[in-house]
Amino acid sequence: MSQTGSLSTTEQALMDEAFRQAKKSFDEGGLPIGSVLARGATLLAAGHNRRVQQGDPIAHGEMDCIRSAGRLRSYRDLTLYTTLSPCMMCAGTIVQFGIPRVIVGENRTFPGNEDFLRSRGVEVLVLDDARCIDLMQRFQATYPAVWAEDIGEVA
Repeated sequence: MSQTGSLSTTEQALMDEAFRQAKKSFDEGGLPIGSVLARGATLLAAGHNRRVQQGDPIAHGEMDCIRSAGRLRSYRDLTLYTTLSPCMMCAGTIVQFGIPRVIVGENRTFPGNEDFLRSRGVEVLVLDDARCIDLMQRFQATYPAVWAEDIGEVA
């Protein structure tokens, strides 16, 4: 069930930017996961998964975005937009810094750690965005070994 209709015009524009970040990573040969961090309508930072491009195992989309935001006094009034449901590392960072709201493009291709986030008081909205699903499915079909490596399933 898509919940895209529940986004404001501003929120949709921010999600669109997260998707552009995911597409940028895909075009670079990396995992198509993009993220943006915003205070209301103000975009503070954007990032995308750079694990493959930089050979950095923790350069996930959300981590790259938060790193791009730099040091902030508080994250308590921010929203993180991400094209894919956050992994445990990214979810832990969201909780660590007290980001209260996460808008997720999709969780069909990877279920992520939404229950963990919610159990820590984070509001999580899943959009079921067809663009995000399609892009990740294309990546998973084209680069199954890289996907398995990213989620720690390589023996």
